[in-house]
Amino acid sequence: MLNALEVVTTVVIGVMVGVEFAVSFVMNPILNALPDDSTQRGHAHGGRMLGAVMPVWYIGSLVLVTVWAVAGWGTAGIGLVVTAGALLLLSVVMSLLLLVPINNRNKTWTPENRPADWQEQINRWNRYHYVRVAVIIAAFTSLVAALV
Repeated sequence: MLNALEVVTTVVIGVMVGVEFAVSFVMNPILNALPDDSTQRGHAHGGRMLGAVMPVWYIGSLVLVTVWAVAGWGTAGIGLVVTAGALLLLSVVMSLLLLVPINNRNKTWTPENRPADWQEQINRWNRYHYVRVAVIIAAFTSLVAALV
Protein backbone atom coordinates (compact mmCIF):
# COMPACT_ATOMS: atom_id res chain seq x y z
CA MET A 1 0.00 0.00 0.00
CA LEU A 2 2.85 2.40 0.81
CA ASN A 3 4.31 1.79 -2.66
CA ALA A 4 1.03 2.77 -4.31
CA LEU A 5 0.86 5.94 -2.18
CA GLU A 6 4.44 6.84 -3.14
CA VAL A 7 3.71 6.40 -6.86
CA VAL A 8 0.39 8.27 -6.80
CA THR A 9 1.89 11.14 -4.80
CA THR A 10 4.91 11.43 -7.08
CA VAL A 11 2.76 11.37 -10.23
CA VAL A 12 0.26 13.93 -8.89
CA ILE A 13 3.04 16.32 -7.92
CA GLY A 14 4.98 15.65 -11.12
CA VAL A 15 1.97 16.57 -13.24
CA MET A 16 1.43 19.71 -11.12
CA VAL A 17 5.05 20.69 -11.70
CA GLY A 18 4.55 20.16 -15.44
CA VAL A 19 1.45 22.35 -15.53
CA GLU A 20 3.09 25.14 -13.53
CA PHE A 21 6.25 24.93 -15.63
CA ALA A 22 4.14 25.18 -18.79
CA VAL A 23 2.31 28.22 -17.40
CA SER A 24 5.64 30.02 -16.86
CA PHE A 25 7.55 28.99 -19.94
CA VAL A 26 4.87 28.25 -22.54
CA MET A 27 1.51 29.89 -21.83
CA ASN A 28 2.66 33.23 -20.42
CA PRO A 29 5.05 33.93 -23.31
CA ILE A 30 2.22 33.11 -25.74
CA LEU A 31 -0.24 35.38 -23.88
CA ASN A 32 2.32 38.16 -23.58
CA ALA A 33 2.88 38.13 -27.35
CA LEU A 34 -0.79 38.91 -28.03
CA PRO A 35 -2.14 42.45 -28.45
CA ASP A 36 -2.88 44.26 -25.15
CA ASP A 37 -6.57 43.45 -24.79
CA SER A 38 -6.01 39.80 -25.73
CA THR A 39 -3.05 39.53 -23.37
CA GLN A 40 -5.02 40.87 -20.43
CA ARG A 41 -8.13 38.83 -21.26
CA GLY A 42 -6.04 35.66 -21.58
CA HIS A 43 -4.36 36.22 -18.23
CA ALA A 44 -7.75 36.91 -16.60
CA HIS A 45 -9.26 33.74 -18.08
CA GLY A 46 -6.24 31.68 -17.02
CA GLY A 47 -6.49 33.18 -13.55
CA ARG A 48 -10.12 32.14 -13.28
CA MET A 49 -9.59 28.65 -14.67
CA LEU A 50 -6.37 27.69 -12.89
CA GLY A 51 -7.31 29.69 -9.81
CA ALA A 52 -10.20 27.26 -9.30
CA VAL A 53 -8.12 24.09 -9.79
CA MET A 54 -4.69 24.81 -8.34
CA PRO A 55 -5.67 25.35 -4.68
CA VAL A 56 -7.12 21.82 -4.58
CA TRP A 57 -4.05 20.45 -6.34
CA TYR A 58 -1.56 22.19 -4.04
CA ILE A 59 -3.39 21.29 -0.83
CA GLY A 60 -4.07 17.76 -2.07
CA SER A 61 -0.38 17.30 -2.87
CA LEU A 62 0.59 18.50 0.58
CA VAL A 63 -1.90 16.07 2.13
CA LEU A 64 -0.54 13.17 0.05
CA VAL A 65 3.04 13.94 1.10
CA THR A 66 1.97 14.21 4.74
CA VAL A 67 0.24 10.83 4.57
CA TRP A 68 3.35 9.36 2.92
CA ALA A 69 5.57 10.80 5.67
CA VAL A 70 3.34 9.41 8.43
CA ALA A 71 2.82 6.01 6.78
CA GLY A 72 6.49 5.64 5.91
CA TRP A 73 7.94 7.01 9.14
CA GLY A 74 11.18 5.22 9.93
CA THR A 75 11.78 4.01 6.37
CA ALA A 76 14.71 4.97 4.18
CA GLY A 77 14.36 8.36 2.49
CA ILE A 78 11.72 9.70 4.86
CA GLY A 79 13.82 12.81 5.47
CA LEU A 80 13.50 13.64 1.78
CA VAL A 81 9.73 13.18 1.98
CA VAL A 82 9.57 15.55 4.96
CA THR A 83 11.73 18.02 3.02
CA ALA A 84 9.32 17.78 0.08
CA GLY A 85 6.43 18.42 2.46
CA ALA A 86 8.14 21.50 3.88
CA LEU A 87 8.76 22.81 0.36
CA LEU A 88 5.15 22.20 -0.64
CA LEU A 89 4.00 24.00 2.50
CA LEU A 90 6.25 26.90 1.51
CA SER A 91 4.66 26.92 -1.96
CA VAL A 92 1.19 27.09 -0.41
CA VAL A 93 2.20 29.96 1.90
CA MET A 94 3.81 31.78 -1.05
CA SER A 95 0.65 31.27 -3.06
CA LEU A 96 -1.61 32.64 -0.34
CA LEU A 97 0.55 35.64 0.53
CA LEU A 98 1.99 36.63 -2.86
CA LEU A 99 0.23 35.10 -5.85
CA VAL A 100 -3.44 34.72 -4.89
CA PRO A 101 -4.00 38.42 -4.07
CA ILE A 102 -2.73 39.42 -7.52
CA ASN A 103 -4.68 36.63 -9.21
CA ASN A 104 -7.89 37.58 -7.40
CA ARG A 105 -7.61 41.09 -8.81
CA ASN A 106 -6.49 39.95 -12.26
CA LYS A 107 -9.33 37.50 -12.84
CA THR A 108 -11.91 40.29 -12.51
CA TRP A 109 -10.24 42.70 -14.92
CA THR A 110 -11.57 43.55 -18.34
CA PRO A 111 -10.12 46.02 -20.83
CA GLU A 112 -12.67 48.51 -19.50
CA ASN A 113 -11.87 48.23 -15.78
CA ARG A 114 -8.25 47.12 -15.55
CA PRO A 115 -5.89 49.37 -13.61
CA ALA A 116 -3.18 51.38 -15.32
CA ASP A 117 -0.49 49.17 -13.78
CA TRP A 118 -2.07 45.84 -14.82
CA GLN A 119 1.01 44.74 -16.78
CA GLU A 120 3.29 45.49 -13.83
CA GLN A 121 1.03 43.40 -11.58
CA ILE A 122 1.06 40.51 -14.09
CA ASN A 123 4.86 40.76 -14.27
CA ARG A 124 5.09 40.67 -10.47
CA TRP A 125 2.86 37.57 -10.41
CA ASN A 126 5.14 35.97 -13.01
CA ARG A 127 8.27 36.66 -10.94
CA TYR A 128 6.68 35.13 -7.84
CA HIS A 129 5.48 32.21 -9.94
CA TYR A 130 9.03 31.49 -11.19
CA VAL A 131 10.15 31.16 -7.57
CA ARG A 132 7.17 28.95 -6.73
CA VAL A 133 7.94 26.72 -9.71
CA ALA A 134 11.53 26.33 -8.48
CA VAL A 135 10.20 25.40 -5.01
CA ILE A 136 7.82 22.73 -6.32
CA ILE A 137 10.51 21.34 -8.65
CA ALA A 138 12.74 20.98 -5.58
CA ALA A 139 9.88 19.22 -3.75
CA PHE A 140 9.32 16.86 -6.68
CA THR A 141 13.04 16.15 -6.91
CA SER A 142 13.11 15.31 -3.19
CA LEU A 143 10.25 12.85 -3.65
CA VAL A 144 11.90 11.16 -6.61
CA ALA A 145 15.15 10.90 -4.66
CA ALA A 146 13.23 9.37 -1.74
CA LEU A 147 12.04 6.60 -4.05
CA VAL A 148 15.53 5.46 -5.03
